[in-house]
Amino acid sequence: MAWVSLCRLDELREGGGKYVEIDGFQISVFLYQGRPFAIDNRCPHAGGSLSGGTVKNGSVVCPWHQWAFDLQTGQMPDRPLVRVRTYKLRLLEREGRPTLVQGELPTY
Repeated sequence: MAWVSLCRLDELREGGGKYVEIDGFQISVFLYQGRPFAIDNRCPHAGGSLSGGTVKNGSVVCPWHQWAFDLQTGQMPDRPLVRVRTYKLRLLEREGRPTLVQGELPTY
C-alpha cells in the first residue's frame, strides 16, 4: 500500500464529491461533517459516477438510480453484500500551504 495525494482539502465542499483518477484508480472524494472520505467512483449497478452524487445521512447517493453507499464501509445500507471499495485517508498539513488529502492505494 502506498500513500498518494488525492486533492487539497479546500477543494472539497460539504456533501459533494470530487472525481480523482490516479494510477488507474477512479476515486470519489467526499467531505461529510467536515471529514473526508474516499470510495470507488463507479456504482456497481449501472456504472454511474458516484462523484456526481450527493451525501445524505453518511451515504453517497448515485445520481443515476439513487443507489446509496455508506461512506465509511462502502456498503449499501439495505443490502450489505453490495458494496464499493473504500480507501483509508489521512490529512497532510503543510505550513503555509493547503492541507492535502492522501489515500492509501494498493500497489500491484
